[in-house]
Amino acid sequence: MKNKLYLMCGIRSDRRLVVDLLAILFGVGSWLGINSVYVQLPLLVGSAPEGWNLPSYLVVIIQLGNIGPILYTAALRWKSFRDSYLIMGLLLLGSCAAMVTAFIYDQTVHVFDADRSVPLFITVFALSLVGCTSSVLFMPYMGRFKDIYLITYLIGEGFSGFVPSIVALIQGVGGNGECRLVDGTDPAEPPKYESYTPPPRFGTRPYFIISSAILAVSLIAFVLLDRLGVCRGEYAAVTIGNGNNYAYNASSSREEDCKTPTEMVDDTERQEPSSLVRRNYLLLMLLISVMCLFGNGFFPSVQSYSCLPYGNVAYHLTVTLSSMANPAACFLAFFLPKNSVRSIVALSSLLVPFAAYALTTAITSPDPPLMHNVLGDIFVVACWTIMVGLVSYVRLVITTLLRCEGGQTLVWVGVASQLGSLVGSILSFTLVNFTDTFQQYYPC
Repeated sequence: MKNKLYLMCGIRSDRRLVVDLLAILFGVGSWLGINSVYVQLPLLVGSAPEGWNLPSYLVVIIQLGNIGPILYTAALRWKSFRDSYLIMGLLLLGSCAAMVTAFIYDQTVHVFDADRSVPLFITVFALSLVGCTSSVLFMPYMGRFKDIYLITYLIGEGFSGFVPSIVALIQGVGGNGECRLVDGTDPAEPPKYESYTPPPRFGTRPYFIISSAILAVSLIAFVLLDRLGVCRGEYAAVTIGNGNNYAYNASSSREEDCKTPTEMVDDTERQEPSSLVRRNYLLLMLLISVMCLFGNGFFPSVQSYSCLPYGNVAYHLTVTLSSMANPAACFLAFFLPKNSVRSIVALSSLLVPFAAYALTTAITSPDPPLMHNVLGDIFVVACWTIMVGLVSYVRLVITTLLRCEGGQTLVWVGVASQLGSLVGSILSFTLVNFTDTFQQYYPC
């Protein structure tokens, strides 16, 4: 009966659902802290002294978290340690940082003749250490399990954006900003107006407390995943070396699981069933770096300029639905796990018109196309949601293809992802803060 139910759902019957559940909960903790900050941006930009420029600051600070992967990679060369202890420490750090954010998010410090959200920057940096290091630590850790569990971990990683989006939808954003008359009684003086935004159902503090609790659950899930015998029994036939450096044994059934499509392997260079042609290997690394350059680095910094002219509600829906598009793409990859390099390139090309429209709305702020028109709201929300979903799907498919090259390849996937994100964040920060390319819209 159990096997029949698995087959009806398209699930392999040789998997342990308890491992799937723990892998998903573990994956949720990877980027939940950072995604919680992103989803809360529609409320944070209204009160932060940086205003609409706040996302560009946060994107750069998040990229500073790449010091974590650098230190981890360097440590592997000098000493041997259990990566599971480091993962536990990072998840604990994330839970504590989210809790601290709940109480200091609105505090400022006077720096360089201006008020800055320095306390928020510090806690976001701590959260970024968890997210950035997860790319070279969490995901490669899952490589020691049977191949069927990597996608469930990636589904959990997708839920790291979905879960805070659900909380944010319940929270609401209050409504669009409006211009209110505050003083117009004196006919000798010109009337005075101020911008007003209705409050959400609950504030930012409870929101980050909830995020901290979810990260604590992720920590507990990983401890169980690492220690329970039923989970260790789902390891693939691997020899685990220093850190995440492991190799699949020759007798492993993974050799069959990792066969690549015919067009991905050059017959004249075919040596192993799981080996990619070098040019395809480099192409996939380049593509995932470009996906992260735009998806993680550049576009999050200009999203406020693209969406806020249409109102707080449009910005709120864009942020939350875009975060939901990530796990939706992971579920799609769960049922369509195999793809060729050719189809990946085609999907990447499909991103161009959506990226072009998102960039157009940002550059033309404060008067983007179809402003004050419901079609404009629909187009901008749909554009961002589809674009983020496509980026997530392409990244996941590339990752699942490259995982067959061994544990160190997944580390290099993480390096390529973070490098692309870093370049994109520096580019966007420069354009947003040191040029007049992007202009803010003021209701009054």
